Amino acid sequence: MALPLILREKLRLPVIGAPLFLISNPDLVIAQCKAGIVGSFPALNARPAAQLDEWLHRITEELAAWDRDNPKTPSAPFAVNQIVHKSNARLEEDLAICAKWKTPLIITSLGAREDLNTAVHSWGGITLHDIIHEAHAHKAIEKGADGLIAVAAGAGGHAGSMSPFALVQDIRAWFDGPLILSGAIATGRSILAAQVMGADLAYIGSAFIATDEARASDEQKQGVVAGRASDIIGSTYFTGVFGNYLKPSIRRAGLDPDNLPVRDASQMDLGAKATDVKVWRDIWGSGQGISAVKGVVPTAELVERLAREYAAAKSYVASLG
Repeated sequence: MALPLILREKLRLPVIGAPLFLISNPDLVIAQCKAGIVGSFPALNARPAAQLDEWLHRITEELAAWDRDNPKTPSAPFAVNQIVHKSNARLEEDLAICAKWKTPLIITSLGAREDLNTAVHSWGGITLHDIIHEAHAHKAIEKGADGLIAVAAGAGGHAGSMSPFALVQDIRAWFDGPLILSGAIATGRSILAAQVMGADLAYIGSAFIATDEARASDEQKQGVVAGRASDIIGSTYFTGVFGNYLKPSIRRAGLDPDNLPVRDASQMDLGAKATDVKVWRDIWGSGQGISAVKGVVPTAELVERLAREYAAAKSYVASLG
């Protein structure tokens, strides 16, 4: 199955900037789209809920103005991430606002709903559902999702535990639609590697934390710059769902990252507190690819680096004959 036009026609690179809880905002999304990759943000980042309408208005208008002024380098589409889990009391209201602005891409997480996919299709949008194993992938497609985001081992925040080689292989055995790979991708070489494995696009999150436009503290940005794969630890303790976090932020919160209790998924609380520590604000989600991040830069500069590395990697592969 060919990729939908929206995922190939205006993209400089085959990349989706992953929605970063608390961090992704209109500044980051607009910069990503202008640079030629899909920009995205969680609907829940807009607080109060009425702010979502303001954000979508601004993003839509600014990207339209960019397209008018830059017809040779039009902006990439943007996406809104919706948490489908029952704990999200805003879902219906947020989806209605997305319908108002005809949001081109909706990324769904923590649950698959046929009625949601139907609603998005009614305004011409496309749905991409993130999954961590094949069973969830089958369920998402059965319920009408257009594409899948395979969240493999090494991804930041809520992540899977499967090797990207195995996860993509299992999905491609039966699904030929849009497939995006997530997990420790922070270089142009790894973008190409994702495609060689069978994915259509790469899903990059943690590298964008360390950008000027990201709504993260200076401490968090510098934590990403200083961090390496060995500084990441996976745990269910903070939300009840397995996630990857930066060890230094856990230590700074007065906890021992090497001795965190196990928390059952039945106690899931995506905005949980561990004692007086707020997850995501104080405990920083991060993927294992951050050693490629060497400094805090504008989003356009980061995308430019990825583009150079991607082109160089393709040239190298071509030279192998």
